[in-house]
Amino acid sequence: MKVYKIKVNGKTYKVELESVEEVASEKSEKPAEKPVEKKAEAAAPAVSSGAGRPVESPIQGTVINIKVKVGDKVKKGDTLLIIEAMKLENNVVSPFDGEIAEILVSKGQNVASKDVVVTIK
Repeated sequence: MKVYKIKVNGKTYKVELESVEEVASEKSEKPAEKPVEKKAEAAAPAVSSGAGRPVESPIQGTVINIKVKVGDKVKKGDTLLIIEAMKLENNVVSPFDGEIAEILVSKGQNVASKDVVVTIK
């Protein structure tokens, strides 16, 4: 374990850090833990069936609200859904006029930047 002093805004803090190798060697007597598996559906990006023009997520985050449903008419600038990233709510807006053809995400789903979230015809 190493001890460091860090100064932030004129105040000094004492920080103790331990190396990953040190921790691993101390725990070598215990059986290795299995890595946590991710759900395949959360890792796979949404794929459109081609029934319209795609709207991509501008940011990685969690879908917290979907403001439209299939068949709704939208105008350029209308909010389609809201994605939370780093405790900030980000509106995903329609880049053009049209009708919602598909919604490829659901509330609570994690999305990556550039994932197709909605298609508009």
